[in-house]
Amino acid sequence: MADKLSLETDWPVAEVGEHEVLIDVKAAGLNFPDILIIQGKYQIQPELPFIPGGECAGVVEAVGSAVTGVKPGDEVISMGASGGFCEKMVTDEFAVFPKPEGLSFQEAAGVSITYFTSYYALKQRAELQPGETLLVLGAAGGVGTTAVEIGKLMGARVIAAASSDEKLETCKQLGADEFINYSTTSLKDAIKELTGGKGVDVVYDPVGGDLSEQALRGMAWKGRFLVIGFAAGPIPKLPLNLALLKGCSIVGVFWGRFSGEEPEVNLQNIDELWALFKEGKLKPVVTDTFPIEQYEDAFNCMVERRARGKVILSF
Repeated sequence: MADKLSLETDWPVAEVGEHEVLIDVKAAGLNFPDILIIQGKYQIQPELPFIPGGECAGVVEAVGSAVTGVKPGDEVISMGASGGFCEKMVTDEFAVFPKPEGLSFQEAAGVSITYFTSYYALKQRAELQPGETLLVLGAAGGVGTTAVEIGKLMGARVIAAASSDEKLETCKQLGADEFINYSTTSLKDAIKELTGGKGVDVVYDPVGGDLSEQALRGMAWKGRFLVIGFAAGPIPKLPLNLALLKGCSIVGVFWGRFSGEEPEVNLQNIDELWALFKEGKLKPVVTDTFPIEQYEDAFNCMVERRARGKVILSF
């Protein structure tokens, strides 16, 4: 997969259009969609050849004649479908935001897709309430760690589920309340034990595969099952009678479409997240940073599910 990519040293820098921004990229975040896009399996597929990379952080080098939101010298982040794994990136001004205060370029490079997804998922899609129980699958991964953080800030009791005790230690440091190692324990049985048979109010599932049905069977009455992604590979076929019996909802979470359909709500979410970063209430977990020359190692770290927090490429 990643061994089919090549590191080009003479890729031409595109002309900056009137509504575009040229960014001197300092760091870029690697996400599961980046793996899908180089496999040709993502819902948005650029024409070949293309530069992968859905998010990055850097310094504005130049702006188009009609750009008013940023200026050369500004520290920014950017997100999109592709183009971020490059020293010089030209992108639309509407995909560029000020870098959150107090974060390094490596930390900021990974905030957009993960935090934007988790905040939208828990606030708008789950309407998570204080005192409810939130189960996070893949809790030590890029989106999982942000769901643990945000869930705690919203007042939930957070159960972190991951594939190793080492990963669960990361979740403990983020404030999770209970822990399930689903490599050694039945997820369904552990949910029942930890909730006294009541079940969990919200499931945050970026993993898919065999874990999804076990989690769905552990839902409380009127629970919300958030479909985030399928890092395990297989897209699960869930028995819908479970939703009927438990009176629960299976809720799709597609931040990319939400940001286009409801731009004002999305911008409000971003403002609220930026305030939380500034206040030090959110702190990105970055434990795996690779120089761009080691891009294969970075992709393999994610594919083999070894990552704890965000995987970052530095320039």
